[in-house]
Amino acid sequence: MPVELTVFSRARAHGGRTAIVAAEGTFTYAELLASAERMATALLGGTADLGGARVAFLAPPGFAWVAAQWGIWRAGGVAVPLAVSHPPPEHEYVIRDAGAGIVLGHPEFADSLGPVAAACGARLVTTSEALGLAAVGSRLPAADDARPAMIIYTSGTTGRPKGVVLTHANLAAQITSLVTAWEWRLEDRILLVLPLHHVHGIVNVVACALWSGATCEMAPRFDPVDTWARIGRGRLTLFMAVPTVYHRLIAAWDAASPDHRRAWSAGARGLRLMVSGSAALPVTTLERWRAITGHTLLERYGMTEIGMALSQPLHGERRPGCVGGPLPDVAVRVVDEHGAPAAPGAPGELEVRGPAVFTQYWHRPDETAAAFREGWFRTGDVAVRDGDDYRLLGRTSVDIIKTGGYKVSALEIEEVLRSHPAIAECAVVGVDDPAWGQRVAVAVEMREGHTLTPEALQQWAGARLAPYKVPRSLLVMARLPRNAMGKVTKPELAALFS
Repeated sequence: MPVELTVFSRARAHGGRTAIVAAEGTFTYAELLASAERMATALLGGTADLGGARVAFLAPPGFAWVAAQWGIWRAGGVAVPLAVSHPPPEHEYVIRDAGAGIVLGHPEFADSLGPVAAACGARLVTTSEALGLAAVGSRLPAADDARPAMIIYTSGTTGRPKGVVLTHANLAAQITSLVTAWEWRLEDRILLVLPLHHVHGIVNVVACALWSGATCEMAPRFDPVDTWARIGRGRLTLFMAVPTVYHRLIAAWDAASPDHRRAWSAGARGLRLMVSGSAALPVTTLERWRAITGHTLLERYGMTEIGMALSQPLHGERRPGCVGGPLPDVAVRVVDEHGAPAAPGAPGELEVRGPAVFTQYWHRPDETAAAFREGWFRTGDVAVRDGDDYRLLGRTSVDIIKTGGYKVSALEIEEVLRSHPAIAECAVVGVDDPAWGQRVAVAVEMREGHTLTPEALQQWAGARLAPYKVPRSLLVMARLPRNAMGKVTKPELAALFS
């Protein structure tokens, strides 16, 4: 047998255990490994080793997605996940930017991927074609942890998406850090409701489960009622999601019958851990979720470039508004605008160092160099150290508002405004103001049956925002339709006030 990546040798040890439960069926680790070999054979096409060639792949969350990712690795390729929610032009951008010579697609997407692959000069292989091949034994290339494993594209909120290159060693460091901190075990069973083109779903859920010999239940898409039904069965031990998902689950629980509420809450109380991340968790959501399920959501902080860096403790106090301390094998620091250590309690840019940090932005040497300072990755997030915990104030580019000579956190102002009885959800942005530098602008979604004028909001917010150095006259308001908040970026929201 050739040398294997650790993820495969660990899976081989778990052979007969259930790895994946998905729309396609229930699959053991042995079946997953065999399917990955078939995928690899199809991708190799008679060659010995892909040698780091990029393979873009698109499949709905499920068994075929994992088999595709593992098959690319078994063939010596670099996996480039595409987003099922993106239109063909976005797929074409990623395929061209990554220089992918092969596109591996689920039959569900063959009609849209075919023309894109042809336009990019890439070979199209379907997952069904690959999984239909005969078993291949050991005729596959040896592994190398130093090789690139994945190129995951950033969200592109401040420019065109960049390809973040992660080696197999980077991914192993990200996985083992979380497996240690959150005490993953063989008996765990987690439900995936997250997209599989970001590290939250790819690493925190799927990779950690399969590294641990646990079972990953994969929903083809997020549906609040279906998610509650799965939780209510009482078989899950872990659940991880973003604040928007928890918000929608709370709304579904509120709309359900008393019998369903009791069953769902009872099922949730049986889980050992529930995690929130990828965005700031409103305290109102945290408190409501705790009332429904008994769980105080664990918050963590991470990025595509670094995996997870900070986490509240598995055991111990989880302080609202904080994201905990460094995970195992992760070093962090807070620095001022000159790169010097920030004074205790003073805000500064959060920087991260460790084996989980990415190697480069694909084909962007200047941007890669600019992202590091003396070996530390510059996250672009402003944070404050609060004892052993860190508190995030937001992105330097969109969440830090400079007004009247002060730097104000949009995230902190949002927390204050969410306590208004008429506001269901809100987002705060800074807009240019000739006298103050920036004015504080808030887009709001109203609660059912409530109204609110900008003048009334200013009056209500005056004393409450005074600690944040925001004069009430600087607060301006725009209304958004219900459920619109999660569909627009903060730069797009700022355009409402221009």
